[in-house]
Amino acid sequence: MANDTIIRFEKVSFNFSHEKAILNEVSFTVRRGMKIAVMGQNGAGKSTLFKLLTKTLQPDYGEIFVDRQLTVATAFQVIAKEDMSLTVLEYFKKYAKLEEHETKRRMASVLDAVNLRAPEDKIIKDFSGGQQARLLLAAALIQNPDLLLLDEPTNNLDPAGIGHLTAFLMMYPKSVLVISHDALFLNAFTEGVLYLDSFTQKVEQYAGNYDDVVEQIEDRIEKENRANAQKARGIQENKDKAEFFAHKGGKMRNVAKKMREKIEVLESEKVDVRKEDKTIRPFEIPVQSNFPNDLMKITSFTAMINHEEVTRKADVILMKKRHLQIVGPNGIGKSTLIESMAKGTQPGLILPKTLRVGYYRQDFSTLDFEQLVHESLTEAMIESDKNMSQERMRSVASGFLLTSEVMKSKIGSLSEGQKGLVAFARLVLLKPGLLILDEPTNHINFRHLPVIAKALDSYEGAMILVSHIPEFVEQIHIDDILDLER
Repeated sequence: MANDTIIRFEKVSFNFSHEKAILNEVSFTVRRGMKIAVMGQNGAGKSTLFKLLTKTLQPDYGEIFVDRQLTVATAFQVIAKEDMSLTVLEYFKKYAKLEEHETKRRMASVLDAVNLRAPEDKIIKDFSGGQQARLLLAAALIQNPDLLLLDEPTNNLDPAGIGHLTAFLMMYPKSVLVISHDALFLNAFTEGVLYLDSFTQKVEQYAGNYDDVVEQIEDRIEKENRANAQKARGIQENKDKAEFFAHKGGKMRNVAKKMREKIEVLESEKVDVRKEDKTIRPFEIPVQSNFPNDLMKITSFTAMINHEEVTRKADVILMKKRHLQIVGPNGIGKSTLIESMAKGTQPGLILPKTLRVGYYRQDFSTLDFEQLVHESLTEAMIESDKNMSQERMRSVASGFLLTSEVMKSKIGSLSEGQKGLVAFARLVLLKPGLLILDEPTNHINFRHLPVIAKALDSYEGAMILVSHIPEFVEQIHIDDILDLER
C-alpha cells in the first residue's frame, strides 16, 4: 500500500442474504488526512460499509486493506441500549480503555470539544437526544483515532450544535469518513465523496464536496443521455435503410444484412444511464374521520432551565388544521415534553379521550423491532380502519419504497432511514387526529424531505412539531410557536 493510503477496498462484495446484495465488487481507496462524505439511498449500505471497515462484518468476497497502525473510532447514529444505564464516567471508561485518572483527564477535553456539560455521575439515558449525539462523538474522540467514522452526526443537534461540530471538523487534523444527508454540513469540510449506488451495488468515488458531486453526476447523466440519443438516431436510420434495401432483392439484401449488423453494434454501444436515487411518492396523512370537537389545551409545561426543572404556564389551544412548533436548545426537554403529551401524562395538557394520536419518535422506539414490517403496517391499518384492504396497505408501503423484500424483514434489521419511512407509512395508515413529530428529518434521505414537508404542510389535523432544520420547517405552515426558553 502507498504510504499515504490508509484504506483500500479491492473488489469487495457483501450480501445480507442471497436475495439482498449490498456491495458488488467494490473498489476504492482513502488517503491519510482526507475528509470524505459517504452518501447514498436509505438502505444502500452506508452503515454496513463502516462495519466492514471496523471488521464487525466480514466481506463475502474481495479484500479490505487497512493500515495496521491505524486506530479507528466510530460515532454511530444512536447510543447502544446496553449503554443507556451507564454513568458518563462508566461510558467513557468503556470506550477509552484507559486508567480512570487518564480517562477523566481526556473526558474533560473531549466534552469541551463537543461543547457539552456532562457530570460524570449522570446516567446516559437522562440526556436529551441532542446531548446523546454529542456524547457519541466525544466517546469516539476520547480514543484519539487516526480515522474518525461519523454516522449521521448532525441528527438531533440544534443549530448551535451543528455549527460547533462543523467548526471542529474543519480544524480536525486527521482522517474523517462521515455519513450524512445534510448538504450544508458536508459542503463545509469534505473534499471527496464515496457514493453507494443502490441500483448497481457499486461505490463511485468523486473529488470535491457535495455540490461538486451533484454537478458531476448531472453532467454525466446529460452526456450519457446525449450519447444514447445519438446512437438511437443512428439505429433508426439503419433500420429504415435495411427495410428499404431488403425489399429490393438480389445484392441489395446483402446491404440490408450489413445494415442490421451495424444496428447490433450501435445497440451494444448504448450505455446504461446512471439512475438517480428513488424518491418517495407524494402522499397525504388522512385525518381521523370522527375528529372530536373538544378543544385540546396546553395550560402548562415543564422545561430544564439552568439544569433545574421549571414548570411554566401556557395558553395554547390545539384545533383541527392548527400546527404548533415547539422550540428550544438541546437539553431543555422538548422530547420529554412531547413524549408525555403523546402518552397523555403531561399535567398541563388536556386531550379528548376519543382522539387518535400519531407519534413519531426520533429514536423509533414506538416501533416493535421484532415485528415484520408487514405486521407493523397491518397493526396501524387495523387500528384506524378494520375494513381497509391489503391492497391499500401495500400501495402505501410501495410509495415509501418499502419493497416486498423489506416488508418481509424485521424492523430491527432495517437501516435507520428505512425505519423512518416505516414510521411515516404507519402514520398514513393510522389516520391520526393529532400528529406529534419529534425530529422527523433524522436519518431521512434529503430527496424525501420536500415530499414529507408538503404532506405535513397540508395535514388537516392538529400537529405538534419539533425540528432543528429551519429549511424543513419553512416549508410547513406553523400557526403557533411554544418557546420553552421563554
